[in-house]
Amino acid sequence: MALFKKDTKKEKSTPAKTASMKDMYADAPSVKDTEKKSSAKAMAVSNAYRILLRPVISEKASHQQTLANQYFFEVAIGANKIEIAKAVKAAYGIMPSDVNVIRMEGKSRRYGRKIGKRKDWKKAIVTLPKGKSITLYEGV
Repeated sequence: MALFKKDTKKEKSTPAKTASMKDMYADAPSVKDTEKKSSAKAMAVSNAYRILLRPVISEKASHQQTLANQYFFEVAIGANKIEIAKAVKAAYGIMPSDVNVIRMEGKSRRYGRKIGKRKDWKKAIVTLPKGKSITLYEGV
């Protein structure tokens, strides 16, 4: 069988390596390090928007924004105050001074003859330090 026959051909000699790739690019910062830093920042921001779903735009929210520097957000159901504060810091670059969370029950609605219910949701009231603000109403 050809599988067990010894190869009688002489192997060609390979030239000696002069320098490895690591030696050639030792001084330059690795692409992986720069990618890790930028991807970590992007990951933090994307995780922030998984927690902060959308700003709540209402009359009361705009009134509280001007008077008490408070911003209202609809947040993920499983998010707690610490995660919300970190998400605001990652998304807007401002660490909030206080976070209040309210669990809102969905309204019951009638669809023809059937009575249904909207989903429950969670609202966060984020208070920022004096002198800091967030621009939320760019497209509204």
